[in-house]
Amino acid sequence: MILFMIVIQILILEFIYNRYIPVRGVQCFNTLNADAIIVDVRDYHQSYKDPLRTAINIPIAYLKRNYHEISSSKVYVVASDHLEKNMSIRFLRKKGFEVLGYTLTDCRCNPDRKEKQQHRKENIYGMQ
Repeated sequence: MILFMIVIQILILEFIYNRYIPVRGVQCFNTLNADAIIVDVRDYHQSYKDPLRTAINIPIAYLKRNYHEISSSKVYVVASDHLEKNMSIRFLRKKGFEVLGYTLTDCRCNPDRKEKQQHRKENIYGMQ
């Protein structure tokens, strides 16, 4: 019985670690270098509203079966929140990719993106 409880606790801790503990050694960037591939792990409906022309769009749910479409070993990750960022970076690192950095769509370190989103909302809804 004690062994069963220990196994359950280990599984719960691994689940929490993979999803919620920040990934070390990967920084948030405003600008991305051209020498690496940009992997957009946001859902299709989010990336459709805010497209990145040079990015490969592979949502986090499809990353496991479509990661082989990424042609370079150096990548940047674009995610909508910290959960997507953590899970995708850990997965890509496990598969041998070098993750150089990430960008969140609602990140404080990316003020230009927020201004563009606000401007788009103003145009769509007619707000002034």
